[in-house]
Amino acid sequence: MPSLHANILTPSGFVTGDIAFNPEGRIAHITGHPATTASVREAGLPLVLPGFIDLHVHGGAGHDIMEGGDAVLHVTRLHARHGTTSLLATTMTAPMADLEAAFSALGPVCQQRPAGAARVMGVHLEGPYISEAKLGAQPPFARPVSHAEIHQLHALAPIRLITLAPEVGGNLDMVAQLCAEGYKVQLGHSTGSYEDGVAALQQGATGFTHLFNAMSALHHREPGMVGAALAHARFAEIIPDLLHVHPGAIRAALRAIPCLYCVTDSTSAAGMPDGEYTLGRHKVFKCLGGVRLEDGTLAGSSLAMDQALRNLVDSVGLDLADASNRVSRFAAEHLGLTDRGQLVAGAWADVVVLDRDLALQAVYVEGEAIPL
Repeated sequence: MPSLHANILTPSGFVTGDIAFNPEGRIAHITGHPATTASVREAGLPLVLPGFIDLHVHGGAGHDIMEGGDAVLHVTRLHARHGTTSLLATTMTAPMADLEAAFSALGPVCQQRPAGAARVMGVHLEGPYISEAKLGAQPPFARPVSHAEIHQLHALAPIRLITLAPEVGGNLDMVAQLCAEGYKVQLGHSTGSYEDGVAALQQGATGFTHLFNAMSALHHREPGMVGAALAHARFAEIIPDLLHVHPGAIRAALRAIPCLYCVTDSTSAAGMPDGEYTLGRHKVFKCLGGVRLEDGTLAGSSLAMDQALRNLVDSVGLDLADASNRVSRFAAEHLGLTDRGQLVAGAWADVVVLDRDLALQAVYVEGEAIPL
């Protein structure tokens, strides 16, 4: 039964002591005494945090989720080596045949986690139910919500999260039904007004997809989708690669949205050198620290969650416990999970171990040590 001696982040704060796993891959117990939060990074002990949870992953290690086949295995192993212990495989706006191929490959992996890989909890269906005018880096296959399509795809692999644009004809009317069926609905890739956003929240939508990016911006007389998020949202995802969103805008969102959480929106370029890669049907180019289409549009990222944590602490100015919540706990809460995103007895032993500089020293997924 593995046991670690460290400064351990629990829901009530840091504890100096020991965390042990049971043979089933869950946390057996945590023992110790409260640590002085201000000095945990200087105490000479490793730092143990909940494993990172990423609800928006398109790819990594040169592979794209939309490829199908064994692409998801390469993607999940790459992200596990960077501390992501569970994730949502995220699909692109695409023809139904392309989506079916991707979902068919994801179904078995959702049921059985491969060794050395992050847990795939299900799928984030990012489109195709988005605005043609706010595609961002999405291919041009946007269309209104189809209940039949969703059911057909869900039968292949579990859909946990759906991004849609509420202003697209018929989409708003579908939000309450989708939520009642157990899907989480986020708003994004949208030209919708503030009023459209508020109406969708009232129908049960609970989040916003990559806040600020590919949505109608905040203006003091036309607050837009960003304004709806800042005024009303409890949850929203944001990409903290410092390219998609300025640190000042991240700070503004942190003051407004209690459970703002981080995603990578990572592409096949994550973990790879500069060069040409794919994002769905698009060619994308990794260069200058980002990933772009040929016209320069940002197209996802090459971010990994360990760097996201460091960016929150070093560039945005969050304390470590707050930053940890935003790369794990709040994403779990958004999905309604109580056995991931926090270190408590009985939860999955999804754990990252870091040094004082927040560099990864070890990763455990459901108690399994991941080779770094």
